[in-house]
Amino acid sequence: MRRVLKLVAMVSAGAAVGLPAAAQAPELAMLGTLDKGAWTARIRPDGPTVRLCVRSGQEFIQMRHRQLNCDRFVVDDRAGEVTVQYTCRGHGYGRTSIRREGNRLVQIRSQGTEDGKPFSIDAEARYAGSC
Repeated sequence: MRRVLKLVAMVSAGAAVGLPAAAQAPELAMLGTLDKGAWTARIRPDGPTVRLCVRSGQEFIQMRHRQLNCDRFVVDDRAGEVTVQYTCRGHGYGRTSIRREGNRLVQIRSQGTEDGKPFSIDAEARYAGSC
């Protein structure tokens, strides 16, 4: 009986400190699997081509508010697709979904407002080489 109580106490103590870091999935891990370097995003249907230097994959989240430090909220974080909503105080907000088709190809959908004007982006981004 004493052994059982000791075991229960050890398990409870382990649960109180949470899961080990290795067992926790990193947030937005899918973006980290993309190849690092220069990417070209073609805005559909006949929009401009945008060139990005990708270091973490998170550069795709704020294609309209690139230089701003915005608050982010992860809406969906799956192996093949992520959705992030962000707010840039005084400049607008956006909601971006990125679907991975491979390490060098993603589909991007983003909507929101930028300085009071609505925007909608539908793009395909491909790896283009080094930055």
